[in-house]
Amino acid sequence: MTNRSARLSLGFSLVGHTYAHLVMLLFPVVVLALEKEWGLPFGDLLPLSLAGTILFGSAALPAGWLGDRFGALGMMVIYFVGTGVACVATGFARTPLEMALGLAAIGLFAAIYHPVGVAWLVQVAARRGQALGWSGVFGNIGVAAAAVVAGALIDFAGWRAAFIVPGMVCVATGLLLWLGVKLGAVEPAKGDRQPEAPASRDDMIRAFIVLSVTMLCAGLIFQCVSVTLPKIFAERLPAEFAGTATQIGALVSIVYVIAGAAQLVGGYLSDRMSMKWSYLTSFVLQVPVMLYMAQASGWTLVAGAALISVLGTTVIPAESGLLARYTPLKWRSTAFGIKFVLSLGVSAAGVPLVSYIYAETGDFVWLFYILAGCAFTLVAAGLWLPGDRGLRAAQASPVAAPAE
Repeated sequence: MTNRSARLSLGFSLVGHTYAHLVMLLFPVVVLALEKEWGLPFGDLLPLSLAGTILFGSAALPAGWLGDRFGALGMMVIYFVGTGVACVATGFARTPLEMALGLAAIGLFAAIYHPVGVAWLVQVAARRGQALGWSGVFGNIGVAAAAVVAGALIDFAGWRAAFIVPGMVCVATGLLLWLGVKLGAVEPAKGDRQPEAPASRDDMIRAFIVLSVTMLCAGLIFQCVSVTLPKIFAERLPAEFAGTATQIGALVSIVYVIAGAAQLVGGYLSDRMSMKWSYLTSFVLQVPVMLYMAQASGWTLVAGAALISVLGTTVIPAESGLLARYTPLKWRSTAFGIKFVLSLGVSAAGVPLVSYIYAETGDFVWLFYILAGCAFTLVAAGLWLPGDRGLRAAQASPVAAPAE
């Protein structure tokens, strides 16, 4: 693979991560407009996204299997074009059923990205931790941009534009990737640009079992916090700062922009220290912050949300690095598919959990108590991960990384 092809591959993978999170988080802001237009309560509308959220995780496993069998490039073209078309179609929904079907289609196609796009990035990156850090930043840009993009489009062009415009951009990107492949500018990767010594079979099994638990807990925390922030900001912040969809979207975006830089820190630490301990430390710190968020209001609520996001995003390069470290290359997309089944599919239970707790209590206090328990469970399980400090210190990385 040439340096030009590696750079283009990294670029499309990074942009793809942005799109994946952006399209999946449009609805938590759109739902605020639908409450008024369709005359239905928040607790009834939010579950319309459940099928899409489940598919976003559960369809990652077959997508990863297809990526291992047929290659990343064709699957990524399908990802961009399919996701974009699904978004545009959702923008024409007229009933709750049509909205649920559209969101399900978005989740199905967007599910391709994580198992295929992240495994592709790991393979073409010369500095794996750094590349995963940048991948996290771009994913976080999608999380941050979703609220402000949706809010602005709702206020200026209506909620339908919040789906149609991002969908058209996504389709255009897929056509550009297809053209790059046809012209030979983007080539298939033949092997890892940053090779590692093989892990033992026992360590692979042990790491897979432990990571299955920790990734599920981390995914549940992410899902719950992501769908809760717009609503909790609307309820606990002064009306002059959170009175419109644009204002709420901007505040949510600020939280995730602040967290974005943490991905680079996480990537740096992943390349230079024990991935296991950098992973667990962030979740140890999340426990007291979750307990504080249960009662927080005003601007301290925004600060707490930003801190949770910083701690949650710092660990992503280490988590992905651990999974890549303990998975053979020929099964890597499938392994990332399993990761996202757990972290995004099974953890989609966070959507009905948020809806149920809010419907029963009218607030999110007990939600954050439960999330604090999830963070504690993750740390307890993560202590059983194989130690990797010696491996990281001994690993040689003589290849100069391309500009990323």
